[in-house]
Amino acid sequence: MKESLDKALAVLREGGIILYPTDTVWGIGCDATNPEAVEKIFKLKQRADSKAMLMLVGSEGQLQSYVQNIPDAAWQLLDAAVNPLTIIYDNPVNIASNLLAEDGSAGFRITKEKFSSSLCLRLRHPLVSTSANISGHPAPSSFSKIDPEIINGVDYVVEYGREDSPEARPSNIIKVGNDSVIKIIR
Repeated sequence: MKESLDKALAVLREGGIILYPTDTVWGIGCDATNPEAVEKIFKLKQRADSKAMLMLVGSEGQLQSYVQNIPDAAWQLLDAAVNPLTIIYDNPVNIASNLLAEDGSAGFRITKEKFSSSLCLRLRHPLVSTSANISGHPAPSSFSKIDPEIINGVDYVVEYGREDSPEARPSNIIKVGNDSVIKIIR
């Protein structure tokens, strides 16, 4: 794992994009503070840049560096979550502007998976995490199901976790506004 972490960090710090395992499906990622790297992912996925992508953080403390107003309802949801949960927050700070939805919100998930969590903490920034597929195609549930176009389109493919074969699913997504209004997205 250490070699994969070191290589991934080097690519991310140079503005590259990676293919990596997460706590859900395999993801395409980059430093979430780098708008040029974010744009590379939009192009690779053939996705409209008006459709926001979520980010991973490695801890609650890291989340608080990018979401200054975390409603109590969000903390309660995070405490109660059994499965990976992405929460969309109003008015995040210090991330690339092209990650914001039209209403200025953005989605974050605290990953507990060993590799992606370590990567976020060592990068010291959130990590873009969007499913490893062309927009409109199904998210691959394992590395072996990732389209070669995606594999060839990133700057680095993480070695760690390729052989794991659990049938993964995307996270649940809930929007929690600053007014604590909750909306279930997925």
